[in-house]
Amino acid sequence: MRYITVFLIGALFGLGIVVSGMGNPAKVLNFFDLAGTFDPSLIFVMAGALSIAVPGYALIFRRRQKPVFGETFVLPKAKFIDRKLVGGSAVFGIGWGIAGFCPGAAIPALGFGHATALIFVAAMLVGIFVARFLSQADFFAAPAKPIPASKG
Repeated sequence: MRYITVFLIGALFGLGIVVSGMGNPAKVLNFFDLAGTFDPSLIFVMAGALSIAVPGYALIFRRRQKPVFGETFVLPKAKFIDRKLVGGSAVFGIGWGIAGFCPGAAIPALGFGHATALIFVAAMLVGIFVARFLSQADFFAAPAKPIPASKG
């Protein structure tokens, strides 16, 4: 039942991406073109998504002790902004601005045979593996503090 539910939620999300036009990279790129062919429809898509998600999360966390298909809610443990968050956000934003795809829109666009979506997803997978490698190599660890020189 869990996989059927996940599939249906993913299909509904993909349908929303396609119906809203967010699977079309030109539409997304027009959102970023403030001086040219600006298209504000992405704002309305985001507002619509937030108008459902925010009350939905509030309702779920108020009424449920645990998720339907899990033992506990998995929430971020970090409560601060660090290099990983800033770097990941920057890479996401730059990639979105260059390609016109975010991961959520690129996957449904694959179904339409967009070559640019295939290139984006391939690059995204490479990025995931590079980030995982760097994370395991402690690349993102906080820099070491200098040791004060002894006066001796």
